[in-house]
Amino acid sequence: MFYNITVTGYKGVRNTMKRETFGSRLGFILVSAGCAIGIGNVWKFPYLCGEMGGAAFILIYLIFLLVMGIPVLVTEFAVGRASRYSVAAAYEKLEPEGSRWHHTKWIGIIGSYLLMMFYTTVSGWMLYYFYKMAVGGFVGLDAKGVGNVFGSLLSDPVTMAGNMIIIVLSCFGVCYLGVKAGVERITKNMMACLLLLMLILAINSITLPNSSAGLKYYLYPDFNRVLEPGIREVVFAAMGQAFFTLSLGIGALAIFGSYIGKEQRLTGEAMWIMALDTFVAIVSGLIIFPACFSFGINPDSGPNLLFITLPNV
Repeated sequence: MFYNITVTGYKGVRNTMKRETFGSRLGFILVSAGCAIGIGNVWKFPYLCGEMGGAAFILIYLIFLLVMGIPVLVTEFAVGRASRYSVAAAYEKLEPEGSRWHHTKWIGIIGSYLLMMFYTTVSGWMLYYFYKMAVGGFVGLDAKGVGNVFGSLLSDPVTMAGNMIIIVLSCFGVCYLGVKAGVERITKNMMACLLLLMLILAINSITLPNSSAGLKYYLYPDFNRVLEPGIREVVFAAMGQAFFTLSLGIGALAIFGSYIGKEQRLTGEAMWIMALDTFVAIVSGLIIFPACFSFGINPDSGPNLLFITLPNV
């Protein structure tokens, strides 16, 4: 599906181009949610939760999602829909004549590059773990043995670089196929597999021995644990995670906003994306924390937490 858009460029040159759209509203929601859902939910949220006090941290995090996350998400959608461009050109299209709003695009562009350096590296770690699990590389290893595997990976820049390159090339390949045949079709299938797999893993973790201790740590608010890292640290971590998990502040969601039709409510789309994003984050904790207490893993293990815990699950 295509539609024509006529725009006035930054220097006043009018041009018309055909722009591909999503095949369905469900596809748009899942792809937009897929932009927000990622290692921030599956990897970062559990280890922050473990470091910052469990359920008490989650309550503060949810408050920031509602108070700050949704308004900023709606704002990014609005910029994208009004301009029909990404952050690279949206402000040039929308800014009043003579103003300098277009300079702010560099914040989003540079932020996106920096984020992708980080994302592709951690995704490469996950790809390596997928390979190790597929060939039985974790069979018979306890939590310490799995931790040693992760430590060996971090000390091997060639392996990390190779996996990162595979991730980058795969993403370019998906984008090359186009919005509908590539990004939408593949993301819809992968999101369905992700949600199903996470539910299966969560049920498995909850049924492990001593899982009740992990569930209590994760779901029962104990504000005394917030005092250990410090209230200020917990609040700033929760606020940062609310922005990070929704991919806010770099213009990523403005791209998806540029595909939203005038008949759709921006707040409604934002609520759907936040709900899916939060669901994945909460289920990630249900996978990790019962397993931590079942296998004797410290929930305050930092960024290593997922990579030490998940192979045992």
